[in-house]
Amino acid sequence: MTLAGLGTHLSNLPNWGTTILTEVSYDLAAGPPNLTPSASRGEILSNFDTAVAKTRAALDRTDAELAAQWKLRRGDQEMFSMPRAAAFRMFVLHHIIHHRGQLSVYLRLNDVPVPAIYGPTADEG
Repeated sequence: MTLAGLGTHLSNLPNWGTTILTEVSYDLAAGPPNLTPSASRGEILSNFDTAVAKTRAALDRTDAELAAQWKLRRGDQEMFSMPRAAAFRMFVLHHIIHHRGQLSVYLRLNDVPVPAIYGPTADEG
């Protein structure tokens, strides 16, 4: 994945949260094609901020709603089901953490100082 492709993917991941929190299932067979990489850092950040705002609004759910089963399907085949809260944690939060790690490698390879993620980095004095 290119740096632009990775940034675009990261900016879109919070949208998965809205789907998990508001829909009963997602059909991979009906999913959109891969996103075209964004043209600029500003576009990526703007898309991320918009997606996060929508997902934060969708998080306003009762415990029962968060415990309700959510399903991942491919056409008529159910791949699996799990509580919405678990699906959100796995597909959104863990996925973002994974790709954020890849992004930090890209930044370091391009001599861009890596910002603090969990504490000071080697780039801080």
